[in-house]
Amino acid sequence: MIRTLLQVVLLRDRTRVFEGFRYRHLVTVAVLVYGLVIAIGTSSQYVTLADPDGWWPLLFALVAGSFVFLLRSTLAAWRLATAGLLVTRMLLYSELPVFGALQWCWYLPVLLAVGMIHSGRVVLVVGVLTAGMVAGVTGLSSDYLLPLIGFLFLVLLAGYAVGSRGRAERRFHEERDEKAALVERARIAREMHDVVAHHMSLVVVRCETAPYRIEGLSEAGVREFAELGAAARAAITDMQQLLGVLRAEDQRVERVPQPGLADIRALDGGASVDDVEVPEAVGLTAYRIVQEALTNAGRHAPGSTTSVSVDLVDGELRIVVRNTAGGASLGGGGGNGLRGMRERVAVHGGSMSAEPTADGGFEVRAVIPVVLR
Repeated sequence: MIRTLLQVVLLRDRTRVFEGFRYRHLVTVAVLVYGLVIAIGTSSQYVTLADPDGWWPLLFALVAGSFVFLLRSTLAAWRLATAGLLVTRMLLYSELPVFGALQWCWYLPVLLAVGMIHSGRVVLVVGVLTAGMVAGVTGLSSDYLLPLIGFLFLVLLAGYAVGSRGRAERRFHEERDEKAALVERARIAREMHDVVAHHMSLVVVRCETAPYRIEGLSEAGVREFAELGAAARAAITDMQQLLGVLRAEDQRVERVPQPGLADIRALDGGASVDDVEVPEAVGLTAYRIVQEALTNAGRHAPGSTTSVSVDLVDGELRIVVRNTAGGASLGGGGGNGLRGMRERVAVHGGSMSAEPTADGGFEVRAVIPVVLR
């Protein structure tokens, strides 16, 4: 609790109340305009009532500054707002109530923001300190003081409830995205297993048939090929066990051949695909990238025109999938498809970009290094 008290009173704080908001810039402007209006109103109130010493610029700076700090540090905003109320009460106009109409408009949004952003311990400490400040400077009787303090705690709790719900939703989405990423990685591993298992099977076959294909093979050579074949078989068995771990309990094993470059035209009849031989794993990755990019185009730009090109240039397989602007997005996806594409490309040491085009469409571009055998 002492650490929490130090955090509230002294330590640096960079929690931002509007971080992650969809219209963050618009909300920022609205907060600054609101703070400016309240600062002008509060300063004008004291100038109108009495301002013999010209303290209104300080009051204006305290009010406006608390809203500026609110955008970057909620606790700093609370400290400044609390100091402003103390200065207002104790040094400037002790005959005025601390919590007049404009003071409510000033202080309550700051309390609400603190509740939305911080943990329960921080909210409790802020509430206790605020209650102590109010009790110390107002001199109100318990009949008025207790309801006032209760109302302040209610504002903090309301902010905390809203913030807790938002944090729970963010955790849910993060866990969902993480689970989707793990599922996609497992899928990539299963597909790569099929490709590797195929190559290992060829090794087994060649090792076992070597004594019949190679004339004059020595006894030591026969034993060497036999040991290599046994090691390859053991590797296949180990990979099958790994595949069983990666596969979900309710997921059946697919026994169909994995697609490659030649199958991309089946996804898009107008696709331009070089007739070249590339490693099976690279061909599979290219197919999945085109498949996912076309799926995204159909989901987020229904009715759009798509173009696909796959070219082998200077030892690199270059994949480009573009779509024009389409109808309203059907929603869904959540960005997991793009994440999966990037992970597939990263397996081969390649790079990928996905960004809007100038005409309102979208482009997915991937480059995969190819080592030809």
